[in-house]
Amino acid sequence: QVQLVESGGGLVQAGGSLRLSCAASGRTFSSYVMGWFRRAPGKEREFVAAIGWSGGRTDYADSVKGRFTITRDNAKNTVYLQMSNLKREDTAVYYCAGARYIGTTSRGSGYDYWGQGPQVTVSS
Repeated sequence: QVQLVESGGGLVQAGGSLRLSCAASGRTFSSYVMGWFRRAPGKEREFVAAIGWSGGRTDYADSVKGRFTITRDNAKNTVYLQMSNLKREDTAVYYCAGARYIGTTSRGSGYDYWGQGPQVTVSS
């Protein structure tokens, strides 16, 4: 069993930056693919970014490419999402997710564990 606890959400002005963190319990974190998803008000959950177990591979949604960066520190059992040049449409609840085995990293159904999600609100 893996537990994921996110932190770092909040209110930021458009153009600003935030960093989300997701701390995982358990000793097998380094073998998990980790992802970030978000759900905006009135919309379905959508993929944001994912990172392979070693950090060597990353995937991003087109809407965040060039603005968001996903990284991980396996020694700290933590994955990060650095968000820059934030836009109002980035306002959402952001969820961290982990998968032991996964094919398509952008498919939420492939993830085994989920965090509760911090709110990120971008004001104009």
